[in-house]
Amino acid sequence: MNTTIYANISGLWGNIGTLQAILFLLGLILLIVEMFIPGFGIAGGCGIVLLIVGIIMTAQTLLQAFIMALILILLISLLLMFILRSAKKGKLSKKLILKSASKREDGYSTTSDHTALLGKEGLALSLLRPSGVGEFDGQRLDVVSEGLYIEPGTKIKIVQTEGRRIVVKPVE
Repeated sequence: MNTTIYANISGLWGNIGTLQAILFLLGLILLIVEMFIPGFGIAGGCGIVLLIVGIIMTAQTLLQAFIMALILILLISLLLMFILRSAKKGKLSKKLILKSASKREDGYSTTSDHTALLGKEGLALSLLRPSGVGEFDGQRLDVVSEGLYIEPGTKIKIVQTEGRRIVVKPVE
């Protein structure tokens, strides 16, 4: 039994021709490409197909095909473990993982900051029921009243800001 398995394993290397070697290498390269380039799995799927075709073309028996498949699975697993380890600790982490963040302290903001407008007085340009348009120092802004209907031309004052939401009330 052991001599049969040894003969099958040693026979694998003698059966690999140039075309089969190219298929194996191209399949492995496509699998590596799939790991680094986001997509729909086309490169990985083609890589797996090329590996399977290479196994079918090389193996003379079912046992040889099984042994080759196990060797390829082992190689791919080792390669994946190496890449994941390197991505976490090594050189790949510096290239693949974003270290910086867009923080408010660094001057980044997702919305306009209107806190400087608090207390400013302006004019309602449209009917506020409760939302509409107001003008403050020559700047047109979308505003919201505190629930009251405010006629156009009424003097208004900014009483609260929350992100892009600017709350106004009529000046008395």
